[in-house]
Amino acid sequence: MPNKTKSVEAVVGAQPDTPDNHLEARLRGLGLTLPAPAKPVAAYVPTRRVTAGGGGPNLLYISGQIPLLEGRRLIATGTVPAAVTLEQAQACARQCILNGLAAAKADLGSLDAIKQIVRIGVWVASDPNFTDQPKVANGASELLEQLFGEAGRHTRAAVGAIALPLGAPVEVEMLVEW
Repeated sequence: MPNKTKSVEAVVGAQPDTPDNHLEARLRGLGLTLPAPAKPVAAYVPTRRVTAGGGGPNLLYISGQIPLLEGRRLIATGTVPAAVTLEQAQACARQCILNGLAAAKADLGSLDAIKQIVRIGVWVASDPNFTDQPKVANGASELLEQLFGEAGRHTRAAVGAIALPLGAPVEVEMLVEW
């Protein structure tokens, strides 16, 4: 039986930079769409630019994103693994990345302005004995690598928490260079 899973190379391999090869086309190739950016749920801004002088990197900090669909409802609520399975938590982490990329696009005008993903921080609402936070975070990390290739490889923290905003099982923050 042939493997129908698309490899990273099949999605982002050494292809010419054409309109069909932009990041949103890559998202569509994975069967994903970029949502509208979510509105903040508290007193903060979704993104903050840091522009370096003297040829240093320009950075975009992206506030923590929870797995909201259509900016309104959570994919799941509760702790991992009592209320949310590992697989559901990984899907939540992927949605957090999509929401973060939507915030980046709203700020930068295009996902193609992103040069690389520098770091992500992943918080997982965890039961006391749950220690697989890195496996949850892989949902986010693997999607970024599929989309950005080598530029999607990043540093990361994966941390357990007793609770997250609105009962979300996962929250992801991002730092990107543009």
